[in-house]
Amino acid sequence: MRDTPLSNCERRFLLKAIEEKKRLDGRQTYDYRNIKISLGTDYGCCIVELGRTRVLCQVSCELVPPKDSRPTEGIMFFNLELSPMASPAFEPNRQSELLVMLNRQLERCLRNSKCIDTESLCVVSGEKVWQIRVDVHVLNHDGNLMDAASIAAISALSHFRRLKIAVCVFILPEERDPIPLSIYHMPICVSFAFFLQGSYLLVDPCEREERVKDGLLVIAMNKHREICSIQSSGGIMLLKDQVLLYMC
Repeated sequence: MRDTPLSNCERRFLLKAIEEKKRLDGRQTYDYRNIKISLGTDYGCCIVELGRTRVLCQVSCELVPPKDSRPTEGIMFFNLELSPMASPAFEPNRQSELLVMLNRQLERCLRNSKCIDTESLCVVSGEKVWQIRVDVHVLNHDGNLMDAASIAAISALSHFRRLKIAVCVFILPEERDPIPLSIYHMPICVSFAFFLQGSYLLVDPCEREERVKDGLLVIAMNKHREICSIQSSGGIMLLKDQVLLYMC
């Protein structure tokens, strides 16, 4: 089943409201929706609610052989799922363009930014390392999935604990406290949606606002104001001064 497209009247209404600096939920241009983070009883389980957008993240691990090019480093694997339960626009078992884009952006934000110390995940050099798997499931889609997914993923990684291994023997949690991941920094994505060929922008767009956007800029930063990743989509041309303004 596919989502019902917006009518011309709805599209004109939304764009006119954006021109007049009005939003459907009463927010201002740079206002974020309320964020709620709920940690599960199991290590590495987290649910994030960004307005009505809900995302579940589960982190798990297993021992695997390392990559030949990086024999002393652990592996991080990301898997994002868009269920038809979250939105009628999502089709089961289909690699949509949105799914590929979200998965790649999540990898850039968390894996390529080196926020996790992967060398600490090595058990035996060249033989066994921990593979950290991050599964992100969208439970309800009301816009800005990238920001919700990044918050859920880094929260779940911070909450996760793995078993300690001594001489390739598991030590049960009852015998010794599990070990948290070594996290250098916590990158968070912030999405800016552009409208009317870049004349207007909104932070944290809802689902209906996303339908009429012309482009999207996603910037991942940490508390040290370091840029961890940046991605622009939609073909909107942005000046350097504009990008620097949004990051400030």
